[in-house]
Amino acid sequence: MSSNKVIYAIYNDDDTLMDAVKKTRAAHHHIEEVFTPFPVHGLDKAMGIAPTRIAICAFIYGLCGLSFGTWMMNYVMIMDWPQDIGGKPSFSYIQNMPAFVPIMFEETVFFAAHLMVITFYMRSKLWPFKKAENPDVRTTDDHFLMEVSVNNNEKELVSFFESTGAVEVKVIDKH
Repeated sequence: MSSNKVIYAIYNDDDTLMDAVKKTRAAHHHIEEVFTPFPVHGLDKAMGIAPTRIAICAFIYGLCGLSFGTWMMNYVMIMDWPQDIGGKPSFSYIQNMPAFVPIMFEETVFFAAHLMVITFYMRSKLWPFKKAENPDVRTTDDHFLMEVSVNNNEKELVSFFESTGAVEVKVIDKH
């Protein structure tokens, strides 16, 4: 029978939290989540979270933007409505490419930035009007919370987290 209980270990210092995360991992307890009021450098590595692949997405999105910008400039300026602007020939994309470089750059940045934001929100499941999943309001101000699953070892975990420097340890029954 699996338990729906979790332990909320609350800390008031980020260095204490980092030490507690390392001790918790060393003791082979499963950390569900850590809530912090600001990004804590190295916390993802200490928790054993795999590196993100958002950079790969950014590169692919940038290539999409570059491709779209190139197609758009060729279609608009060469094929659909060629114009003589400043004496530049309008019958070849290659001859006009130096003038198109700023547009190619801007399309690359535009696509990469906007599609990365959309990807981040979708991956994080942050939808408009989503109810906050913050378990304790103090984690938005000055406290840090580590959520650890309980597997019939509640008393052992409570004493373990008290020994790691937690200012408060709560056992919560999640449904």
